[in-house]
Amino acid sequence: MLPDISVAGLPLLALAPMQDVTDLPFWRLLARRGGPDLYWTEYFRVHATWRPEKWILRSLDENDTGRPAMAQMIGNDIPALVRAAKELQEHPVAGIDLNLGCPAPVVYRKCAGGGLLREPKRVDAILGALREAVTKPGVRFSVKTRIGFDDPAVFDELLPIFARHSLDLLTVHGRTVAEMYRSEVHYDYIRRAVEAMPCPVLANGNVFSYQRAADVFAWTGAAGLMIGRGCIRNPWIFQQIRDHLAGKSPALPTGREVLSYIEELWIATEPPDSKERLQVEQMKRYLNFIGQGVGDSPDQSREFLFRIRRATTRDEFFGICEGLLDHDRPMSLIPHPCVAAAKNEEPQALA
Repeated sequence: MLPDISVAGLPLLALAPMQDVTDLPFWRLLARRGGPDLYWTEYFRVHATWRPEKWILRSLDENDTGRPAMAQMIGNDIPALVRAAKELQEHPVAGIDLNLGCPAPVVYRKCAGGGLLREPKRVDAILGALREAVTKPGVRFSVKTRIGFDDPAVFDELLPIFARHSLDLLTVHGRTVAEMYRSEVHYDYIRRAVEAMPCPVLANGNVFSYQRAADVFAWTGAAGLMIGRGCIRNPWIFQQIRDHLAGKSPALPTGREVLSYIEELWIATEPPDSKERLQVEQMKRYLNFIGQGVGDSPDQSREFLFRIRRATTRDEFFGICEGLLDHDRPMSLIPHPCVAAAKNEEPQALA
């Protein structure tokens, strides 16, 4: 069941779907640190011959976080999407979500994800079919969207379509597909969605701290937040937001707690019989985000990332981490200004 949009009097906090990141082991890492109120799966790639990806189904069938999960689909084949929605409802899901925002070129060039925003009439047809297909009691139907493909003017055409199909929840990432993650988030468009939609709206995009979360709530009036890259860097962020909104002083992790998180990430993401160098490369994708918020200065953070990106062995990798994080000082993990993620190390499809 989808939890109430207000949890214990606080807004709903959701985990953004991130391809090759938000699997069950990552859910468990977050749950041990407070975790979101609602999880999202990686997207099921739905096409005419689709069979559910077993590793994504595992997140649903073996979810032991104590919190519900939404199954997200991506695709444009209406009969296949309807069939997938019906099949996924036979698993323990809080709802079925359609991805209308993925900015990966390999996705949007096939007119899926964010690519569908170029065709509002096609979006209309897909949502109509899916609204009729999501019928199991207690299972909700939601959409995660960007504000347009390369021009946010289309958002005025999309909002009435979303409203017409009686969505139970709408998540808005306040950038166009073309903007990827480079621009500032257009929170005014999220506020427009909040004002126009009869269903609750989640705000998504560049929430990197509990202070930023409070600002986004104030700017948008959203019923909740969806957080992606911010919780890779800081898995404590959901609990910090809850505490801050409840008038409590949020606890900051120490350097050793961050180091322990990185060690758990290594174990959680290491496949059986993996080669050490390949696992080091896999971990760099996570450290690319964590590293933006460590150290006492932008220069220290950049130096850390420079060294991590050149590590080739486990001992070298953890030696670099221990050199900076083996301490008991609290860390905010807020990214330093001008310390950017390496483009070729970002997860394939982020929030």
